[in-house]
Amino acid sequence: MNIEFASKLNAFGKIREPFFFVIDYAAKHFYVATLTTLESDILYQLQTQTNAMNDVICQKFVWQKNYPNKKHHSQHVEEVIEEIKAGNTYMLNLTAPTDVKLSCDLKTLFYSANAPFKLCYKEKFVCFSPERFVKIAANQISTYPMKGTIDASVHKAEEIILTDEKEKAEHVMVVDLLRNDLSMVSKEVRVEQFRYIEKIQAGTKELLQVSSKITGKLDENWHDRVGDIIATLLPAGSISGTPKRSSVEIIERIEGYDRGFFTGVFGVYDGESLDSAVMIRFLEKAKEGYVFKSGGGITLLSDASKEYDELCDKVYIPVF
Repeated sequence: MNIEFASKLNAFGKIREPFFFVIDYAAKHFYVATLTTLESDILYQLQTQTNAMNDVICQKFVWQKNYPNKKHHSQHVEEVIEEIKAGNTYMLNLTAPTDVKLSCDLKTLFYSANAPFKLCYKEKFVCFSPERFVKIAANQISTYPMKGTIDASVHKAEEIILTDEKEKAEHVMVVDLLRNDLSMVSKEVRVEQFRYIEKIQAGTKELLQVSSKITGKLDENWHDRVGDIIATLLPAGSISGTPKRSSVEIIERIEGYDRGFFTGVFGVYDGESLDSAVMIRFLEKAKEGYVFKSGGGITLLSDASKEYDELCDKVYIPVF
């Protein structure tokens, strides 16, 4: 892990200098800049915080998706299940790339997408994330793991997702992992809300997403070590697995491609508080065309065919 970014964030935090940051999944590559020096081809939105223009008219676009091979992905799911049976992981987030042809640039997608957390980075990639990483305010750190998704139009969708044993097991394990993670950087960690339902827009569909809220207390001098806090929590538990270290090793061996900035984090510190998001719902420029990266959590109860369907369902742009 490259900890140079932690030193830079600490330095800005000590003098309460507002900054923007983006860090890749492996914490090897990063970009950090004060908000006053942030390059104009980086656009972000963290709920109400944004440097984007408000009067840009959304443009129509078309895109084509070439999903990963189902048999190949199913083999990867079975490999993960074998690792679970061997006791090397209990829950692991498995992802894969989908080749995409797109009729517009990434900046257009950024302005056309409806999501609480958005980033367009130098026409290299764009993400429209529904998932916060951590929020720090009033000496409290909070994280909001999201695990469990269902089409809102399904009859009794909320009941189905909340009683599904596989989804429940996956969510419980992520909550336990992130409670552990927060305990490394804060005190009095507790699960404030457990498995509540949120609605998110997924292209033309509406999805129900199961989330939890976990909080911990920080010392007043947390600004001085803000970079250390972020570094300690990486990679995000919801997109790696538990135990984290062995799960990351399995991911590197089985996935067979470079996640890059996908499933990394980005955020903004305003001098008093910090907000950040996990970079999922992620589309990046490739040598030829574009690649959309997506995935889902695998447990012992996972069904390979359903996991493939979930991976494909998450290849969407949440347009207004």
